Amino acid sequence: MEAIDQQAQPNGTIRRARPAEADQLSALAFRSKAYWGYDVDFMEACRADLTLSADDLLAEPVYVLDLQGQLVGFYRLRVQGTTVMLSDLFVEPHAMGQGYGKQLWQHAVATATDLGGEVLVLQSDPQAEGFYRAMGAQRAGEAPSTVFPGRLLPFMRFSLRH
Repeated sequence: MEAIDQQAQPNGTIRRARPAEADQLSALAFRSKAYWGYDVDFMEACRADLTLSADDLLAEPVYVLDLQGQLVGFYRLRVQGTTVMLSDLFVEPHAMGQGYGKQLWQHAVATATDLGGEVLVLQSDPQAEGFYRAMGAQRAGEAPSTVFPGRLLPFMRFSLRH
């Protein structure tokens, strides 16, 4: 697991998140979600779901993409047996479209595989579904939003055993 814990990338270093970075990562997630033009009420309703604690960073695999001291993105996994859930993958709005999301995705796939996962699943924001499809994930249905009752979100699946 040493190679996955900190891995130099062509565009920065992907490393384990530090507990002291919880507030910074929460703010990054909020900015990234807001990029899609959601209104203030929607964003405030999402705030709790977009907030990470220091304990979250200790308890779950959370990795950041560190670009010369600037955190430009992160992802979080939740392991449930051989199913690994990608619960977060966010990139700073100013850094979108530059390949950082793909770097984080590829690292998440490698990490999930190293953790014994056979399938990676995620509940996608509708705006991000195209990204996940481009990464090879397939829509496997819809999942209810944890924030808004009655709102359905794309549920994506990616096989880790090819």
